[in-house]
Amino acid sequence: MKLVIRTYNLQLKHPFTISRGTRTEIPSIIIELQENGISGFGEATANPYYNTFVEQFEKELIAKRKIIEITSEKTPEEFWDYLFPYFNNNMFLLCALDEAYTDLFTHKKNMKLYEYWNLEPKKNIQSNFTIGIDTVENMIGKMKEMPWPIYKIKLGTKDDLKIVAELRKHSNAIFRIDANCGWSPTETINNSVELKKLGVEFIEQPLPANDWKGAKEVFNHSYLPIIADESCIIESDVEKCYNHFHGVNVKLMKCGGLTPAKRMITKAKSLGLKTMVGCMTESSVGISAIAHLTPLLDYVDMDGALLLKTDIASGVKLKNGNIVFSELNGTGASLKN
Repeated sequence: MKLVIRTYNLQLKHPFTISRGTRTEIPSIIIELQENGISGFGEATANPYYNTFVEQFEKELIAKRKIIEITSEKTPEEFWDYLFPYFNNNMFLLCALDEAYTDLFTHKKNMKLYEYWNLEPKKNIQSNFTIGIDTVENMIGKMKEMPWPIYKIKLGTKDDLKIVAELRKHSNAIFRIDANCGWSPTETINNSVELKKLGVEFIEQPLPANDWKGAKEVFNHSYLPIIADESCIIESDVEKCYNHFHGVNVKLMKCGGLTPAKRMITKAKSLGLKTMVGCMTESSVGISAIAHLTPLLDYVDMDGALLLKTDIASGVKLKNGNIVFSELNGTGASLKN
């Protein structure tokens, strides 16, 4: 098995702002694993909040090339277990390797990934489209540019309720709110009353990630379901979220890939938690991997590639929120160049 490394700067269509800051480009690393003329692809993007950088990814991959380039008939699950001791300090990179190996493995079996997992695509699950923090006029403009059945609206400003009320005048779509740790418990509970009136479906991660006391208070008193994001990173976090959140948003890069994400979803469902998988603004390589988990989910946020000026890959697509799987086997992703 041969490792090929490619790095990109993914340019965004619009500056993307959340409560923590603004980004105009997303550095990304694409991992390709080749064996007998077949390729599998995986992706990890840089994220300052999680202290991850593409230069760091590339350096570590080169240093550990021999560990990765084993010729093996391991299952993706076995390969993840093999890699974990070497990459457990870098879940983003472990994710890219897991995606690439899973893609390669299922290509070799002439199967789509969801077929390998014995799943059938859901017809009733749609991805939201994300509207970053901006002026109200620009947020309305983005909604008009991308008519969509579900919007995730980023908040964390002094005028959050006014923003949602104004956006509601221009759309009958489902609204989901993501405050990215920008609110207090009292603010969240009070906002939930008004946001419910405005047709909001749920609130994602309103409090700082480690505020478990506040999360419990919000869980008990919110008028809307609360979904964990920054509070649910790795597998052991799922159980912590029980009775503190109504659901969890699992992100492949945070938890180390498809293999642990699937286990996290299974655990969450066993606890009665709602299940969601989100993206971190990546190309169609990462987005295509996410799509195969949707039969297990209540919600999905996989619009990352739509936020890019130019997608470096092709694969699973979104049409008016609906998921259209690639004709290719594996995850369905391929690079354009």
